[in-house]
Order: sequence, then C-alpha cells, then structure tokens
Amino acid sequence: MDPRNDYIQAITRRHFFQKGALGLGAAALASMTDLPAQAAKLPSSGIGGLPNLPHFAPKAKRAIYLFMAGAPCQMDLFDYKPQMNEWYDKDLPESVRQGQRLTTMTSGQKRFPIAPSKFKFSPYGENGTMISELLPYHGKMVDDIAIVKSLHTEAINHDPAITYICTGNQLPGRPSLGSWLSYGLGSMNENLPTFVVMTPNWSGRQQAQALYNRLWGAGFLPSKHSAVTLRKSGDPILFLSNPEGIDSSLRRRMLDSVSKINQETYRLSGDPETQSRISQYEMAFRMQSSVPELVDLKQESQATLDMYGPEVTKPGTFAASCLLARRMVERDVRFVQIFHRGWDQHGNVARDLPAQAKDVDQAAWALIQDLKMRGMLDDTLVVWGGEFGRTIYSQGGLSKENYGRDHHPRCFTVWMAGGGVKPGVVHGETDDFSYNIVKDPVHIADLNATILHCLGIDHRKLSIPFQGLDVRLTGVEERHPVKELLL
Repeated sequence: MDPRNDYIQAITRRHFFQKGALGLGAAALASMTDLPAQAAKLPSSGIGGLPNLPHFAPKAKRAIYLFMAGAPCQMDLFDYKPQMNEWYDKDLPESVRQGQRLTTMTSGQKRFPIAPSKFKFSPYGENGTMISELLPYHGKMVDDIAIVKSLHTEAINHDPAITYICTGNQLPGRPSLGSWLSYGLGSMNENLPTFVVMTPNWSGRQQAQALYNRLWGAGFLPSKHSAVTLRKSGDPILFLSNPEGIDSSLRRRMLDSVSKINQETYRLSGDPETQSRISQYEMAFRMQSSVPELVDLKQESQATLDMYGPEVTKPGTFAASCLLARRMVERDVRFVQIFHRGWDQHGNVARDLPAQAKDVDQAAWALIQDLKMRGMLDDTLVVWGGEFGRTIYSQGGLSKENYGRDHHPRCFTVWMAGGGVKPGVVHGETDDFSYNIVKDPVHIADLNATILHCLGIDHRKLSIPFQGLDVRLTGVEERHPVKELLL
C-alpha cells in the first residue's frame, strides 16, 4: 500500500470526472443550441478569463476602487442636514433609532446627543449638489460623479463590515471583488498583474483599523487571482530585484528548471494550483522590467504632477497612489484598489476628519480629470467609499468645537464615476438625522452587482462551486444593479 500513490490517483480521478462532466454537459448543450453563433456576438474575454465572459458588451474595461477604510462621516462630507443645528445636544429620538443594535462603545451611554456637522456646505454643479467645505475639489467635479447617499449594510463592526463589502461575506475566506474580476475576465496585459492593491499613508488619526490580505485575496479561487501589493518603499513589489550575485540570465535558467519540475508535479497530481505557481513565477520575471518603468513618475509632465498636488512625488502618499493607479490602468491593469486608512473618527472629528479629507480630496479629483483628459474615463470605472457610515449622535462628550461619531450601518455615502455611470446624479435620500434611508436604498451587494454590470458581468452568472454551493460575490439573495446610476 502506497498512501502517496493512492492520493495522486484519487486527485487525478477527481479532476478527470470534474472536467469530463463539464465537457459532456457542454457537448450536450451545444447539440441543442447554436453556441458558436451566440458566442461570436460577445466580446472576447481577456488572457486567462472564462470563455463565456463578459456576458454583454461592457462600458468599463477596468476599474479603480478608492476605499476609505474606517468609514467616512457622511453627514460631515456629503449628506447635508442643516436642520440638525436646531437639535444640538438633544437626544436622538427613539422613533428614529427604532431599537437599532449599538456597538459596545456607545451602548452604555445614558444619552445620545445630536452632533450637527460643524463644517459648512456649499452648492456645486448644475444641480446645486451640497458638498462640505472639507472637499472643495469634490465640489468641482460633482458633475462628473454619481453620489449614492443610501448605501446600507448589516455589519456594524469594522472587520466583518470591510470583509463583507470587499468579498461579499462577513466571514473570511471568500474571493475579493478584484479576484472575481481576474478570474472571470482575465488579464488585459502580459507584463503586469491583473489586480493591484496599494495601502498609502494617512494624515489623520495615528491609530487605524487593521487591514488584512484576505480583503484582496483569492479565497478558494486559484491563488494567481490574488492582488499583487505595491509597496511604499524598497522594491515596489517584494523580492522584485534579483538577489546579489544573480543576473537575469541565471534567473531565467532557474525558472525554466523550476517550471519543468512543476509541470511534472502537475502531470502526477493534477493540482491546478501548480499551474498557478508556474504562471506567477513567469509574471514575476516579466515584472522585473515592467514595474520599474511603471513607478517612474519622472515621465509625467509637471502639469500632471501639479494637478495631483504637492504630495504626489512622495512615495506612499494617497496622491502618489492615485497617479500610479492611472498609470496602471493606462497599461491595462484590470483592477486597482487603494485602501486609505484612518477614517474611524470615534472622537475629535474636528481635528482628524479635515486631515483625512485633505489627503484624498485633490488627488481623487485629479484622477478623474486625468482620466478624462486622456479619453479613458468612459471605459474606466472609479468608485470611492468605505464600509459603513457614522452616527449623527456623538460618542462620548459633546461640544460645539468637537465631537465623535460611532459606527452606523443603516446609511452611508459612496460615489462612482466613468465606465457606464451617469455623471451628475445624486441617488437615494436619508431622513433628517442621516440615520434611516427614506428613498432608493442600495445594499452593498447591489453596489457590487452594479460594479460587475459596468464591466459586462451578470452577477447572477459569475459563480463557482464551493462546499456544495454555487458561490458568488453578491450572495444568494435577490440583488440588482442600480439602473438609475447606469448610462
């Protein structure tokens, strides 16, 4: 008895029956329908994507997600509530709260005093959209973006909430949005990753919620669909440079030898992860020449650098990350996600929020303008937002100079631009307290369905069998792309 040989035979049989069943099913279906004729009507998928994707002609070829980790205060930035000035220091009515679950940080409070925003708002754009003084550059681009004020989620704490919006489930282990796009649509280039993540520095609170690799991981998909993380210092990608004493020709010979060993391993075991490992080694080798050129901002004009602001030439800033994101999508990287931390203002909103907003305001505006000027915004989707919102009542003490805000999953604001999204739209409404949604609610799964739709994917049809279920990013409940946001 040879346990190793038994295992190899078992896994090989398993892969044979899986692939054989799919092949027989496809043959039977092809005999009943004219699949080649139907497939010819659809645009082709990228390198390594699924053969039936995209499901329809996409408006966006690529996407950039500006993720504000920690949850921005919607009523201090986008959700203008001037009537709250009359409610200063009055308790939030129970008729508004409606017995909502609270976090342990405020559940013990005896009072829930209303904290109106201390920041001024002004009308911008053709529709007079009200934007906070903390985001003057956003005010200049309200006619370019669609603002959604009615997003909501079930998660009330950071870790499950950010895992939920990034992977479609509050529990760890599911593929991230970028991994689903890599798996379904494949790559548009051979020399850069399909999915890239950056985690820039921030200027607000010194403490911030932790980020985990699972937020951009592949879960149970092949590991090649995980994001490649672009670093703030040293090698842009870990171990990109050859070790001392190793030149490119020697590394090439080493990879060729390793590839032969891996191919033999795959022949014996049939484990598809072996193929992922081979492709990742090859991509790493090609990135040795493509990545240094990508991160060299000296190629940019002074006018472009000035547009992004004075922080753009400092590695690891949000501004530098936004410019790198534009350079990546220009080189056909499919999906770029930037996680900007520090938005968790439980106290001292007056000090911390302005610093956070200043970090992202000009650079986000510059990214949109840069894409527009290059003719890329029409087929590049940009999304900005966090994992949930903040409470209108103050956590802890309250003064006219300062206040804090707790987590609030019932309503929060995101914005989208380009890639099939209607510009200049404000979607959804909240009540006078920015506490409950009164018009056009949008669940975070609806947001993900909308993102997939812009990229030519029917969210109901992108799934993979796992633990006896057909798992998809948007879950099993009925979800829909938000048609009012779409061109």
